[in-house]
Amino acid sequence: MIELNQVSAFQQQTQVFDRVSLTIGYNERVAILGPNGAGKSTLLKLINRELYPVERAGSYLKLFGNETVNLWALRSKIGFVSQDMQEDYTPYTTALDVVISGFFGSMGAHAHLQPNEAQIALARVLMNQLCVDIDEQRMFQRLSTGQKRRLLLARALVHHPQALILDEPTSGLDMGASLGLLSLMRRYCGEGRAMIITTHHIDEIIPEIDRVILINQGRLVADGPKHEILTSEQLSALYQTDLQVSENKGWYRCWHG
Repeated sequence: MIELNQVSAFQQQTQVFDRVSLTIGYNERVAILGPNGAGKSTLLKLINRELYPVERAGSYLKLFGNETVNLWALRSKIGFVSQDMQEDYTPYTTALDVVISGFFGSMGAHAHLQPNEAQIALARVLMNQLCVDIDEQRMFQRLSTGQKRRLLLARALVHHPQALILDEPTSGLDMGASLGLLSLMRRYCGEGRAMIITTHHIDEIIPEIDRVILINQGRLVADGPKHEILTSEQLSALYQTDLQVSENKGWYRCWHG
């Protein structure tokens, strides 16, 4: 599904990645874990085509088997939710129009983008499934952080995408909203589709995720099955502090040793 080969990338004048290689297969469920500034969000921007790698012989980034990707087709295959998107979203859009905007890949409602009845009906179904406590005419700016995140999740799902990418999914949410979102993520994985999340909190890594990649300073420092990567030794090395890790029914937690 995603293949990076010897990819280098910059954010403005700063080089974040230097010749990084990574492959993520169809239907895989992956967590990318690392401290702030490690390069997690940059990696997702590369996948989402918000950022392009340095052109170099032998270097390539393939999505669904192709180096050249139609952005419209990509939006229908990958649903994407991030805190940056939430902060940048047009504030005076109604809750219903937030979800509908996913059909057009827009950040808000626009007069020239007119949904049909089937699209409106599906948007309402997704709102009922994910945002049962939201008035569809309420403005986006007046919603709680948890409600906004659920709406953007509904927006990401309008095309029934093959993969869902979540950048630090519970960032800024209170405990109740966090647990609710994690439950929705588990439901999505139960449908057999791919998921990629970035996080620096291992309690966001739901049991359905089976592969973990550790990233630090633009390098992939570990990659493998969750039970082999989420260990006290690996995480202590990643965060440069003494950490202890425990597991219970597929959930992991971490504390200072």
